[in-house]
Amino acid sequence: MSTRHPLVAVALLLASTALADDWPTFRGPNRDGISKETGLLREWPKDGPSKAWTAKNLGLGFATPTVANGVIFGMGTREGKDLVWALKEADGTELWAVPVDEPRKTNQNNGPSGSPTYDDGKLYTVTSNGKFYCLDAKTGKELWKKDYLADYGGKVPSWGYTDSPLVDGKNVLAVPLGAKAAVVAFDKKTGKEAWKTEVPGGVGGGGGYSSVMKATVAGTPMYVLMTGDKGGVIGFGLDGKFLWQYNAKPAAGGVAQVPVPIVAGDKVWVSSSYGGGAALIQIVPGGKDKFTVKEIKAYKKPELNNHHGGMVQVGDYAYFGHDQNQGNPVCVDLKTGEIKWGPEKNPNGGNGSAAVLFADGRLYFRYQNHVLVLIDPSPEALKVVSAFKLPEPSGKESWPHPVIVNGKMYIRDQDKLHCFNVKADKN
Repeated sequence: MSTRHPLVAVALLLASTALADDWPTFRGPNRDGISKETGLLREWPKDGPSKAWTAKNLGLGFATPTVANGVIFGMGTREGKDLVWALKEADGTELWAVPVDEPRKTNQNNGPSGSPTYDDGKLYTVTSNGKFYCLDAKTGKELWKKDYLADYGGKVPSWGYTDSPLVDGKNVLAVPLGAKAAVVAFDKKTGKEAWKTEVPGGVGGGGGYSSVMKATVAGTPMYVLMTGDKGGVIGFGLDGKFLWQYNAKPAAGGVAQVPVPIVAGDKVWVSSSYGGGAALIQIVPGGKDKFTVKEIKAYKKPELNNHHGGMVQVGDYAYFGHDQNQGNPVCVDLKTGEIKWGPEKNPNGGNGSAAVLFADGRLYFRYQNHVLVLIDPSPEALKVVSAFKLPEPSGKESWPHPVIVNGKMYIRDQDKLHCFNVKADKN
C-alpha cells in the first residue's frame, strides 16, 4: 500500500505544462467546444457508456471542470464556502480543496460557475463575487490575488461573475467589466497589470457572463468578448486596444449575454437570449487597427437565440440549442447566416438548456434534465444517434458543459462528477 502524501502525488502529476490533448480551460484549448479526441464510440449502449467512477461532495455549482496533467480542477460551494478543488484524473480522488470566497447568494443558489484555467503549474480562477486568484496548482496555495470590485470598479452581476481566465503568452486575461476596465491583462507570474481595455459607452447593467477568446479575425489576431447589455460583442487587440463593436440586440439582449461567439474567417456568429437574438456579422479591415462591422443576417429572439449552452462550429456550419431555457437543435450556415434546418424539438426526452460539445465526428448535447444526446452533425437534417440519462441525477439545474479528454467524458451534476469510458474497443 502506498504511503505517499497526496500533495506529493499531485506535484508529480503537475511537473510539466499541460499536455497537448488536455482540457486546461473552459471549452478546451481553443475555447471552441471542440475536443481533439479520436477513436471514440460511434454510438452508445442503451444505458450509455460504461462509468469509470463518480466523485461526490464537490459542492454545488455550475462550473465546468478542466483537466491538465492527470488532475481535474473545479469549483463548488461546500460547508458554507466557495472552494477550488483538485481531483486525481485516474479515479476522482480529491487531492486538495481550498476555500477562496464567501458564496454568492442568488435565486438559484448555483454556486461558482467559472472554470479554473491551468497553465505552467499555476491555476487561475474567479469567484462569483469577483475575486481573481492565482493558485499553485500542486497545493492550492494562493500566489497572488486581485479584486474586480475594489481594483476595477466592477459590480457583481445577478448570478455572479462567471468568466474563465484566458492565458495567452506571458499574460492572463480577466473580465471585471467595471467602470475602470472591461478587460485587464495581468502578468501571469506576478499579477502586475500589463494593460486594460475600456468599452466606449460602457458595458451596461447586464454585466455579461461570457469569457474572452483569442482568434484571427479578418487576418488579424485579436481577442473577442461578449460584454454586457450595452457593450455587446467587442474585438480588441493583443495590446488591449479597442478595435470594433457590435451592440445590436442579438449581442446585447438584456440581463445576460453568455455564449462565446464563433469566429469563421472575417465573420463572427453571435447570439444571446432574453431580449436578444442571433446574428452573423462581417469584420471589415479599414487600415491599421481600424475595422467596420457589417451585419449580414440577424434574427430576433423568437426566431433564433442561444441561452447559455454554447455554440460549436463544424465545417461551415454552427450547431447549438435554440431558445431560452431550451436546447432545440439547429444548424446555421456560417457563410450566409441562413438556417439550414431547425430549430427542432428537443430529442429523446431532453429538456431545458443544452450544453454542446463536438468530438470525433459527433455532437454531444447535454440537457439540463440530465439527458445526453449524441448527434451526427449534418447540414441536411437532425440525425440523432444515441441518448441516455445520467445516473444519480441531482434533480437540480445541470448546466456544466461536457468535457472529453484522454478517452473519458466528464459530466458535472452539481456536487457530483461522473467519468465515462467513451473510447471504442480496438477489436
